Order: sequence, then C-alpha cells, then structure tokens
Amino acid sequence: MNIQFASRLTDFGEGIFSILNVEKEKLIQAGKKVYNLSVGTPDFQPAPHVMQAVAEAALRPDSYKYSLTDLPELLEAVKAHYKRRFDVEIETGEIMSVYGSQEGITHIGLALCNPGDVVLVPNPGYPIFKIGPSLAGCKTVEYPLSAEHDFLPDLDAIPEETARAARFMIVSYPANPICAVAPEEFYEKLIAFARKYQVVILHDNAYSDIIYDEKQGRSFLGFPGAKEVGVEFYSLSKSYNLTGARISFVVGNARIVQAFKTIRSQFDYGIFYPVQYAAIAALNGPQDAVKEQCREYEARRDALCSGLRNIGWEVPDSRGSMFVWAPLPAGYTNANDFVMELMEKTGVLCTPGSSFGSLGEGYVRLALVLPPDELREAVKSIEESGMIHK
Repeated sequence: MNIQFASRLTDFGEGIFSILNVEKEKLIQAGKKVYNLSVGTPDFQPAPHVMQAVAEAALRPDSYKYSLTDLPELLEAVKAHYKRRFDVEIETGEIMSVYGSQEGITHIGLALCNPGDVVLVPNPGYPIFKIGPSLAGCKTVEYPLSAEHDFLPDLDAIPEETARAARFMIVSYPANPICAVAPEEFYEKLIAFARKYQVVILHDNAYSDIIYDEKQGRSFLGFPGAKEVGVEFYSLSKSYNLTGARISFVVGNARIVQAFKTIRSQFDYGIFYPVQYAAIAALNGPQDAVKEQCREYEARRDALCSGLRNIGWEVPDSRGSMFVWAPLPAGYTNANDFVMELMEKTGVLCTPGSSFGSLGEGYVRLALVLPPDELREAVKSIEESGMIHK
C-alpha cells in the first residue's frame, strides 16, 4: 500500500537530542565518563509534600475519572500564588490549565489564527515557538535576537506591514536558550507595540523563579495593560521539578482564555486529578525550596561559567533560566561540529545553538543539571582535551 503522509513531516528531521543520546550511549559503553549538559531536565526532586499529595490522590478511586475541568481549589491556588509571588490580581475566568506550556503553545494558535496568518517568533528561540504556530497553519516571521541588542527584540525594526499583519507574538524572559532577562521598560514598550498593531502577546514565563544576581523574576501580567493584550504561560515544571507531571497554566486575557478553552474542549478531558493536587500543594505550600533551588542553580552557573573563562573560553554569566548560552571558543565556527568534537574528546554533551534557529549558529547551550563539583570536573576535562586555547 502506498501510504501518503502529511507534507509537514518534512519540516522535522531527527532531533538533535536523539542524535546526541545515541552518541552518549556509545561513550558510556566504551567506559568514558559523560557529563550530560544537553537536556534541560532538572535533577532536583519535587518537595515531599507535593509527592505526598500525588500519592494520596492516586489512592482515591474517583481520581481516575475524567476531570473535565480544573478543580476550584486549583484555580484558587493559582490566584493566591500570583498575588503572593507577583502581586498580580487574577480572576477565575483568566486561568486555565494545559498539559505543560509546550502543549499549550502548540495548540493556542488554533484559537487565535486562521491558516496563513502571520505570527512573530524569536530567532534564536525554543523550537516549539516556531513549530506550534506552523502546525496551526500559520506563517512564522522571525524577529532576531542578538548579543548586540542584549538579546531583546528591536520592536522598532519590525516592518510596519509585518506588525499590522501579525496575529500574535511569542516572547519569553528569562529566555531559553539565550539566558537573557528583560528590563521593565521593555515590557512597557512591548505592550504599547501590541496595542498599536493589535498583536496578541504570548509570554512564556517558565523561568521566573530561576533568575540570578539578586534579581526578582516578574510576571508579564504585572505591567499595566498586559491583560488587555495577551496571556502568560506559567509552568510548574522547572520551579517545582514537575516536568513529567505536565501541568502549566495560561493566565491573562479572559477572552483569549475562553476561546482557548473552547478549542481544547474538543480534545482535552482535563488534567489527571493527582497532578492537579500536586499543583495545589506546590503553589500553596512553603516556597523556601524554590528559592534554595535558585541559589543552587546560581552556584552551578558560577562554577561552570567562571571555570570556562579561567581556561580561556569566554562564556558570559547566564542571567536567568537553568542554562548557559556560550559563544563558540576561538578557532571554531560550526556549532554542530564543535559539539560532536567536544563530546568525543571530553565526554561533555551540550546542544548546538543552531538547533534553536539560524541565529543560534556560533553558540552552544549548556544545561545546569549537575552539581558544582561535577561541573568543575567537566571544565577540567575540557581543559585537558586541549580544545581551548588561551
């Protein structure tokens, strides 16, 4: 039988993480020490009271029915958390859960766009920012992020015709992979841009609790006018180490939230109850572990970035997220080639910046998923390889 597949499949080759995983297994089988800094999966555990909430809910037979809607207690927990954490007032109709921000970003274009509509996405950017709108049939137009502009979009440089055609724009700070944060004046300008051109803003706020140098992560919704122009994705994956539980929230403009609920009601039967109870426990419980975890990430950042600079690789300090965005060291021009050589000679795995867009070429992303002592070992392995020249 001649089976015909969707043409969109041609947009997706074998993922870099799959390729790196195959090579990693070869190194392990050869007995080589591996430092896997390629995938951003936290190595921290969820808090005991969160795991306990899951365990108790999982023992209740009613937990295995369709949930269909968010528990009232969950919506109240989100409202209370946003007030405590961000000093932002949220109404019940301004909140909905999704199976992680990646799933939400993948599907929200179905509610906001018709096929062929323009969407503004960052380059470099997390891949789903472009893939999600593309799956909804949108035309993605990339806005550049560069070190010269502090990895912030130059809103004035977006052609007026493009701005007027755009249905929504995806923005994310602290940003994966570029590890940048945005100043308050940027959000004020972004909201004014959205109002002027009638562009919906989708702000991915996965890393507001992982921000360094005594900075305080904020919510996009904390700026005047934000609810008028957009929504925010707030994830529990990284702050509370619930990556596998898959729960995130779309928070903000009530009309957008309601439209998205309407679309998702056609394929979604609600978040598994034990996961909802985990989120309630996480949001309502003590937050000391979240702050301590951020301090640990900062210690890891310091160990890796300063260690690499000490051996001659000029890597700037990450300002936020659980990653480091590193320019290729002197003598290298191709990120893929550098990553493969680094892995073979040192056992250190990282991700080529080109995986995040054309403007990511010339960079690699390293995940802060090992303790400081192991990161220092990784740095030593790189130094001993002779790949870095002072």
